[in-house]
Order: sequence, then C-alpha cells, then structure tokens
Amino acid sequence: MKTPRLLAVLLLILASLNSCTKDSTDVDSVIGAWYGRSQFEGLARSGAVSFVIDGKAYVGLGTDGTDKYTDFWQYVPGTNTWKQLAPFPGVGRYQAVAFAANGKGYVGTGYDGLNRLKDFWEYDPATNAWARKADFGGSGRYSAVAFSINEKGYVGTGYDGNYKKDFWQYDPGTDVWTQKPSFGGNKRLGAVAFVANNEGYICTGLDNGTYQTDNWSYNPTTETWTEHRKLEGTATNGTGFDFSAVPRAYGVAFTIANTGYVTLGSKDTQLLSCWAYSPTDDNWYQKTDFSGASRTLAVAFGLGDYGYVGLGVGGSIRYDDLWKLEPATDVD
Repeated sequence: MKTPRLLAVLLLILASLNSCTKDSTDVDSVIGAWYGRSQFEGLARSGAVSFVIDGKAYVGLGTDGTDKYTDFWQYVPGTNTWKQLAPFPGVGRYQAVAFAANGKGYVGTGYDGLNRLKDFWEYDPATNAWARKADFGGSGRYSAVAFSINEKGYVGTGYDGNYKKDFWQYDPGTDVWTQKPSFGGNKRLGAVAFVANNEGYICTGLDNGTYQTDNWSYNPTTETWTEHRKLEGTATNGTGFDFSAVPRAYGVAFTIANTGYVTLGSKDTQLLSCWAYSPTDDNWYQKTDFSGASRTLAVAFGLGDYGYVGLGVGGSIRYDDLWKLEPATDVD
C-alpha cells in the first residue's frame, strides 16, 4: 500500500526539480530590478525627447495634451539630480527625435499640433546654447526614430501624412543630410531604435494599424540592412522561441553594454513587459516588468550599466517619474 504513495511523492519531487530548469524565455529566469529615481523636475508630459552626452542625460520638449513644451533639463545619475538648461529655441513640439554626436545634442522633426516639422537644432553643453542647423533632409514628420554611430546621426521612418521608411544620415562636421538606403522593413511610425555592436537596430511600430514583427540592423560601413529573428511565436516561425510579446507601438528602447532593451508601449492594451536583445545570438530575453504605471510615449536612455525610463502618458494621465533598471539584479 505504501509503494504507490512513495512513487507519487518521488514523481512530485522530480517535477519540482524539472520546473527549476531555466530557459531564456521562462518566467523563472527573468531578472532585472527597477528602482524609482529623482522625479523629473519639469511638468509631467508625453512625447518628449532625450539624448546622452558624457554620462549625463538631457530631456525636454513634449506635451501635456494641450501645451507643447520647449524646456530642457539635465539629469546627473551620480547625484540623482536635475538641472534646468537653456530652453529649446524652436516651436514647442512632441514626438520629435534626438541624438548626440561629437559631444553635442541634436533635436528636430516632431509635431506642434498643426504642422509636421523638419527643423533641426544643435545643443552645446559647454556653452548651454542652441544653434539652428540644416533642416532634416526628408519631409516634415513625427514619430520617427533616430540614433547615432561614429559621430553621425541617423533618422528614419515616421509619419508625414503617410507612413515612411526613408533613412537619412546627418554629418555634424559639414551640417549636411545625405539620404541612405531605405529601411529594410515596412513603413512605420511609433517604432524604437537602439545601437549595439556599432550597428543601428529598428523594430516594432505600426504600419496602417498592423503591429510590425520584424527586427533590422543597419551597418553604416557597408550601408546595408540585415533582418534578424522575427518577433513571433513558435506557431509562426518554427524556431522554438516565442517572442510574440515583443511587438508594440510607441514603446521605448535603450542600450546597455551592446544589448538593446525594449519596454512599455501598447499592443491592444498598454504594456509593462521589458525585453533584452542580444545581437550575439540574435535572441530576446525577458526582463522584469517595468515597475511604474503602464504608458506610451515615454523617454528612455542608457547610462553606464543601467537603463532609465520615465515620463509618458497612460490614459489621460501624464507622468513625471523616472525609473532605473539594473538588468543583472535578481529581484528574488
């Protein structure tokens, strides 16, 4: 009579041990801890921009749903403090783009509530001053993406009345925009971009209401686009991986140590999930969900070993909080 009961106990123990085996997509293996940091000192907003220079973050523009802001702020992670800077001299706007190159920040495009914009501006942190530069080489637009590689900026996709996939390089040394081979995937708005291993990645976003499931990298040396693993489930791509939770619109991305991170945004509902992309094995790894409220149109940036996410809008609520991700910290 005791043998069946003993066997059942042994089977339960084995099942428990097997459940401890971790895979890159298992919930049990999810690591990363989010910590609240000093609240953004400006007004709550969505659709702001950010860039990083010399270990400091710069955040500004955006909207509260009515007003379009021009104020700009510097965040210093070492002291966890904010400092107000010279205001952006262009018209207030949201869903613009920004990048840093040659020790200066660049901000342009976006929407002022009436016009899709193409003006571009340079911020010099040494003098705390702005200067107007050559207009963006493409059409006026909003909800595009931008990144910088080798001290040159790149801007593409977005919406100018139509969905776009053109791609442009900006050279700060000559103040010239040059059109490059168009983005390899579909047209889109609300995508995200990050840089890893000296290549720029663009993924997620919407094309005519359809959430995009491709992931592409751009090599500035060869001027070529390469498609990577699809953001789909096993039933679709047969890879044994399910990354169907990654696609979204109006999320944010940042880079830590040649790994790209994607979080927030929406896909039918607003999301908290956070995913890390490793170009080494073309694989996505789930991280701990964002600890703040779900939202879209936030800002994000990587500083050292950590990522930072803040601001944005959830429903009718605009946020002014800031959160730090420690990607290697086990919350357990």
